[in-house]
Amino acid sequence: MPIKFSLPAPRCLALVAMLGLVIARSPVAAEPLADPSRLVAIGGSVTEIIYALGAGDQLVGRDTTSMYPPQAMALPDIGYMRQLAPEGVLSVDPSAIIAIEGSGPPETLDVLRHADVTFAEIPETYDRAGIVGEITAIGDLLGRQAEAQALAGTVTAKLDPILARNEARPAASRKKALFILSLSGGKVMASGTGTAANGVLTMAGLDNAAGSFSGYKALTDEAIIEAAPDVIIMMSGVEGNHAVSDEDALAQPALALTPAGENHAIFRVDPIATMSFGPRFADGIEALSSAVYGGA
Repeated sequence: MPIKFSLPAPRCLALVAMLGLVIARSPVAAEPLADPSRLVAIGGSVTEIIYALGAGDQLVGRDTTSMYPPQAMALPDIGYMRQLAPEGVLSVDPSAIIAIEGSGPPETLDVLRHADVTFAEIPETYDRAGIVGEITAIGDLLGRQAEAQALAGTVTAKLDPILARNEARPAASRKKALFILSLSGGKVMASGTGTAANGVLTMAGLDNAAGSFSGYKALTDEAIIEAAPDVIIMMSGVEGNHAVSDEDALAQPALALTPAGENHAIFRVDPIATMSFGPRFADGIEALSSAVYGGA
């Protein structure tokens, strides 16, 4: 049977696999899963949290984006979280499925919700509350509330000082950042508001230079020059269209004319540790903000 968290009134907010638009929502407590003995985890943060709560031995499958901790890679891969097939998910005979919001496609989720297996969807928001909410929700489902409370405390104890420092940074000293998702067909695909990338920029103490639109958009040369980013942010360790070298970025005439291009100010984020907004998020944000601002 499906489990869907009740969600109060929305408010707007912000890896390739986790880069969809969402509305910020807070989950409420859920009843523990009737049978969590054979879990399938869909979403990198879901998998990482399950392991962090000490329930990794209950996992029998994971999606392609779930690459941490290393032992997760030994689990059967049931497919990419946004292109799942019911047959792949159900092939490992799960007793329950825990999926991050935004998994799909919708027709696959509809089949899974009506299958003879418990399906739970975890709301995702790209902020501090979203990280704590995921931990709490998964802890509730697994009947590991004490472990979840301890994990949330550890995560926020590390994250809160970083956020306080970044939020206190004077407006005059904040840098404008352009988060580049890809260079597809010679076009700069950048992140606007309401995305995981925007959440990373905001929490790292950066202003989104492409904050005039929502979602991801291919920018014109004029828009890039007008945005005038001080720094360029891209993901590390990715492949295909998302693998953009510094040289390729700086070879774009419009980017070369920006302050970031002129100063070769390009920085990288780990999409697994940072873009999934999981337990290691604080480490990724600390690394990015320290790299950009020099630890000041």
